[in-house]
Amino acid sequence: MSSEFAVRAMRPGELELVLEWARQEGWNPGLDDSLAFQEADPSGFFIGAVGEVPVGSISVVKYGEHLAFLGLYIVHPDFRGKGYGKALWNAGMASAADRTIGLDGVVAQQENYRKAGFEPAYTTIRYGGIAAALPQSSLLAHPVSDKLDGLFRYDAAIFTEPRNAFVAAWCKRRRGRKTAIARKSGKIRGYATIRRCYEGYKIGPLFAADSDTAAALLAELLPEAGGERVFIDVPAENREAIALTESMGLEPVFETARMYRGTAPAIPLRNVYGVTTLELG
Repeated sequence: MSSEFAVRAMRPGELELVLEWARQEGWNPGLDDSLAFQEADPSGFFIGAVGEVPVGSISVVKYGEHLAFLGLYIVHPDFRGKGYGKALWNAGMASAADRTIGLDGVVAQQENYRKAGFEPAYTTIRYGGIAAALPQSSLLAHPVSDKLDGLFRYDAAIFTEPRNAFVAAWCKRRRGRKTAIARKSGKIRGYATIRRCYEGYKIGPLFAADSDTAAALLAELLPEAGGERVFIDVPAENREAIALTESMGLEPVFETARMYRGTAPAIPLRNVYGVTTLELG
């Protein structure tokens, strides 16, 4: 491995470069994901560079004192097979200290993650397609307001760790991005975000108390896609989520496994109708 190679914190503009690499890998990130990603944990993004040339990346975003999430683990194809990936991995893992670390692993890499101490917790299936019809619900969802305190508490109860800065940035209304919230008797029952990606739109998170609430959120958000393809990463254990997604005409595209090194958090999967993002959890 070249002595010129070093792992360092990402500099301004480099996360956008890494997300372009992710696009080239077929991961289909959101067009403006970098704005919210950086808010999640500014110290959690790393570049591997040969001299001044970025050649690889990894993110290990820390949530609270007990959890971190690994993603954006990429070595540019022109620089593979030189040991740079291992150096990035080691630096990223070390940055999490003694926290539990989660990741979403594609099928081809799951055995390698097992060898690194990660164990599967559940399977996530990405559903995609053009929604055939808006789901029906007894509730109405509405665009989220700027008052997010209740939403922060709701999100932390499902994600299991507070991530207020990330949620605030993720939910900020921008072109191609919209967040909706559903309430009943004034109490939050769920929320969801749709965002423009390089191909179509992704919906995540889609957190809801039940299928009726999830349907209300989808009915509010799906028109944002304008008839383009929509993707949702659905935990396979949530059979109501699977049924709702399939009722819209979406079909499985691929699957990943949520894996953890350390004690897995007790996520209430019955409330997860769509994962926020495979890169950050």
